[in-house]
Amino acid sequence: MIDFNDVTKVYDNGVTALKNINLHIDEGEFVFVVGASGSGKSTFLKLIMKDEEPTSGSIMVDKVDISGLKRKEIPYFRRKMGIVFQDFKLINKMNVFDNVAFAMRVTGCSEKDVKKRVPHILSLVGLEKKIKSYPAELSGGEQQRVGFARALANEPELIIADEPTGNVDPKMSIELMELLEKINKRGTTVIMVTHEHSLVKRFGHRVVEIKEGEIEKDISEGQNDKV
Repeated sequence: MIDFNDVTKVYDNGVTALKNINLHIDEGEFVFVVGASGSGKSTFLKLIMKDEEPTSGSIMVDKVDISGLKRKEIPYFRRKMGIVFQDFKLINKMNVFDNVAFAMRVTGCSEKDVKKRVPHILSLVGLEKKIKSYPAELSGGEQQRVGFARALANEPELIIADEPTGNVDPKMSIELMELLEKINKRGTTVIMVTHEHSLVKRFGHRVVEIKEGEIEKDISEGQNDKV
C-alpha cells in the first residue's frame, strides 16, 4: 500500500529529517512508528499525507507516485485517509454528531448519507449515547473516540494516528488501542506514532523505529519484545 523508495527530506533550514528511507507497508497492516523526539517520525507522517514533499526519492501510495499529484488533487488523495491527532482537534461549537458529520460534508456527501452513516460510526466507537453532547461535556477519552469516529467518516483505506493516546490515562489508552485494532481487523491499514512502549509491547504489531532520520529497526509483528 505504501512504499518509500530512497526518500530523503531536508528542510529549508538545513535540517535533515529523513535519510534514504526504504520501507514497504502492506494493505491491512498495523504498524507502530517509534523513536525519540526529533527522530523524524512526524516528517514521515507528513510525507505520507503530502503535507511535505521529499527532497529526493519517491513515495507510492496505492501504486500512485504522490509526488506527481497536482495541488488540486491532494484533497481527493487525502479522502482515502483518516487522521487522528493527539490533541483531538474537535470543533468546540459543534456537537458530537456535527463534528463527525463535518468530515463527510466537506467531501460533498449528501445529508441522507450523513444521517445514515454518522450514528453507525458513533455506535462503532461506543458513543451512540453522546451524539448531542459537545466536546466540553466529554472526557479526554471520549473526545479521542470522536476523533476516531471522524477519521472513519469517509471509510478510509488508511488510518494515520499521531500519538492518539498521548492525552488520556493508561486505562483509556488500552481502550483506544483496542478500538484501533478493531478498525484494523475490518481491513483498514493503521500507522500509529507513539512514545508508549508499553502499548507497543502489549499489542504486538510490526514496529518501525526511526533514529536520527534513519530506520534503526523494523521488527515483524509478534517480535516487538526486541524494541
